[in-house]
Amino acid sequence: MPELPEVETAVRALRAPLIGRTILSAHFPEPPRRMTNLPPELFAERISGEPIRALTRRAKYLIFQLGGQSLIVHLKMSGHLYVVPRERADPMDRWLRVRFPLDDGTELRFSDARRFGRVYLAARPEEVLPPLGPEPLDDSFTPDQFLARLRKRKGVLKALLLDQAFIAGVGNIYADEALHIAALHPLRRAESLSDAEAERLYHAIRQALSEGLARMGASIGWYRQPNGERGEAQHYLRAYRGRGDRRPCPLCGTPICTIRVGQRGTHFCPTCQPPP
Repeated sequence: MPELPEVETAVRALRAPLIGRTILSAHFPEPPRRMTNLPPELFAERISGEPIRALTRRAKYLIFQLGGQSLIVHLKMSGHLYVVPRERADPMDRWLRVRFPLDDGTELRFSDARRFGRVYLAARPEEVLPPLGPEPLDDSFTPDQFLARLRKRKGVLKALLLDQAFIAGVGNIYADEALHIAALHPLRRAESLSDAEAERLYHAIRQALSEGLARMGASIGWYRQPNGERGEAQHYLRAYRGRGDRRPCPLCGTPICTIRVGQRGTHFCPTCQPPP
């Protein structure tokens, strides 16, 4: 599933072709089922004529600020947003779920092979967003704030980092990366961390996300940039390993281990990240 670096990469790439444009309608090639929060006819009626005034991100959600409402998109596992001329076919159209014709002759399209993606229309994003923690790359997110939140929680670190109500935007890839950078085992208990270890983890989270963003995200599985190109972050991952990737730990050469934590594949170095 695309995480903060991948979603932020999409947001930055889509701003130039979309901000200032007007959405003419919404067309669903097939019944959207649970993809939307409104019937398709009402969705199209409400979004018709809406200007795109801004495009932002909250956690793993893209938020299009329209005239008097918001379009909220969650890519889930295989969602892909892209802008193309209205008459042009694109390879991603094979899994096209909704298209938004724009006033300049282009279209914003949403492709989703796995059909888990969501497209919401609401007066305010808060109407559809779940409870979300702070944005880890914001300047307002300080080590003291992280420590205060951590001291209120218990449980294994890997599961805690995946909790979007604790911290927003971190998923399986960057949780593994942050724990490797911080030299913390994924099964360490949150309540067992010293203040120094907690601050180390805070900086590791920001480092892992910043590096992923600088490299346009990790193209593991379905993720592609809006222009169709792959990200580069997957070539630099310290701990997380995709299927068939047997690279050892880049620090010590020890084979990376894989376990299940909270039903998620979890990767770590048994040497650099000593067990609890």
